[in-house]
Amino acid sequence: MSPIPGSGLAKGLAVTLRTMTRKTVTAQYPEVQPELPPRTRGVIGLFEENCTVCMLCARECPDWCIYIDSHKETVPAAAPGGRERSRNVLDRFAIDFSLCMYCGICIEVCPFDALFWSPEFEYAETDILELTHERDKLREWMWTVPAPPALDPGAEEPKELGAARKTADKLAAAAAAAAAEEGGE
Repeated sequence: MSPIPGSGLAKGLAVTLRTMTRKTVTAQYPEVQPELPPRTRGVIGLFEENCTVCMLCARECPDWCIYIDSHKETVPAAAPGGRERSRNVLDRFAIDFSLCMYCGICIEVCPFDALFWSPEFEYAETDILELTHERDKLREWMWTVPAPPALDPGAEEPKELGAARKTADKLAAAAAAAAAEEGGE
């Protein structure tokens, strides 16, 4: 059976007429902020206190858009007779967002949870050279990072927490036993 000539045109015009009669749903962006999904990849925030300058993020970045400078600092011995330690101190941490492809590899490889996704997306610049943001700006974005989702109440406890809790319970029991012995003597 052959289709009726012009039926495709009639269907197309019907769709057009249906769409013309509906109310528009254009988002008035600058005046009304959009509702962002919880895992939005906006910009990378830096929690500087956790950064140990291990350079993993810079080494693993496929675009080489992370710039880190540091120096070594000697820390005096914690106990008398101990030896001095040296630690890295962060001097510069910058990300060039004109090169960044927002893959998130730097966040995934950071062993100390110093980098996070922030939902901020309004950081456009008129000059491409101003898209390199230093650690002060990255730290500001850190405070816009949403809290992690709550753990599933039905999930089992992580092994690390269970081991830490057992150790703490043993130490508390040993301290209580030592206190009981001192009180009983």
